[in-house]
Amino acid sequence: MGRQYSTLTDEDMEFIKLQKVFYIASASSREVNLSPKGYDSIRVIDGKSVLFLDYPGSGDRTARDIREGGDVTLMFTAYTGKPSILRLFCKGQIIEKTDHRFTELLGHFTGCDERLIRRILIFDIYTVERSCGKSVPIMKFVEERRDLIDATSKLRDAGTLMKFIEEHKRPPVLKSPPLIQQ
Repeated sequence: MGRQYSTLTDEDMEFIKLQKVFYIASASSREVNLSPKGYDSIRVIDGKSVLFLDYPGSGDRTARDIREGGDVTLMFTAYTGKPSILRLFCKGQIIEKTDHRFTELLGHFTGCDERLIRRILIFDIYTVERSCGKSVPIMKFVEERRDLIDATSKLRDAGTLMKFIEEHKRPPVLKSPPLIQQ
């Protein structure tokens, strides 16, 4: 049985720093979205808020769900060491590059190329949940994939990154599942 509380502990904050991959799930009036995330893209600001560097991608469901007032869950899982799962149940805020807070918030991250970032997301935590994670396999981290950074850099260098972001502002519409005949 997991335990729930309202604010990240120091142990939780350290756990988040150690994870090489985490997951963002979001939902609004449409499908539930779940995306794995990597890179050095997450920062704990305090016990109630987390920042996320949002790189361009093929869809934009998390931002859509935040705009529609939907909830977001971040999940961090230990793949090495003691088993543990940490979930952060949140509401999100979108900080576009034009927002006066963008530069200040970007200062929490070092070594990232600001030109490659689509936006920053702030996750305001309303519940923290810890559970055992005893069924999660032990896995070894080998290296980060550079594919997204490289592809985004090529778009930036070609002068087409903003066009790509604009074209992928709306996630693709899912096809409805076929009706099951009984």
